[in-house]
This record gives sequence, C-alpha cells and structure tokens, in this order.
Amino acid sequence: MEVLKINTHSREVMINITEEVKSAIKSSGIKDGICTVYVPHTTAGVAINENADPDVKDDIIKGLDEIIPNIRFKHMEGNSDAHIKSVLVGNSVNLIVENGEIQLGTWQGIYFCEFDGPRNRKVYVKVV
Repeated sequence: MEVLKINTHSREVMINITEEVKSAIKSSGIKDGICTVYVPHTTAGVAINENADPDVKDDIIKGLDEIIPNIRFKHMEGNSDAHIKSVLVGNSVNLIVENGEIQLGTWQGIYFCEFDGPRNRKVYVKVV
C-alpha cells in the first residue's frame, strides 16, 4: 500500500491526484487487478470526475455549498457541512487496472476533495 500526503491550502478544494495514483499502480508491479483509493478522513473524500475543464471542480464545490450551506448545526466544531459533503462524495473509489494502466474515461481524473481545510491529509492507494 502507498500513502499519498496532501497538504490543502483552502477550506474547500478538489486536487487532481491522478498521476500520483498512476505512480502507485506502477510501483506495485501489478498489471491486472483493482486499485482502491481510500481517504481516511471524515471531512474529505475522493471522486472521479471531469479532468478537461478546471471550471468543473469549482462548479462541484459551488453546487455542494448550495445544497449543504454552512449553517448552524448541533456539532460544535462548526464543520458539519464538511462531514455531510464527505458522506455525499464518498471516501473511496475502485479502479480497474489492466496492463498496468487504470481504466479511466477520456475526460476523467481522480480528485481528492477537501471540505474542511487547510489541513495535512493522507490518501491510501492499494492495488491487488
């Protein structure tokens, strides 16, 4: 298993980690299998989405902010909106690995989704 370290610099951001995941797959030496990308945090997530137009990342964050505004929740830390966004986005994705390459669509990339930054985060990448 490989651990990616990600430092975020704003409260909400989507960071493209596609190349880091590809590197972890290559390092594993596994040519055909499944790659799991897992985020062990309750206010962050991971998603596969468009990688061609950078505005899509901003639109996703804006859309989530509209759906889940940062209003007064019971949770005293003031980050309940981040917990809810993490639940909606999810904390893992599974990718098909064939001939040593992840099978993504033409426009797809893998994104670490920060909802409660800035923070130092980890992403686990396991290929089997």
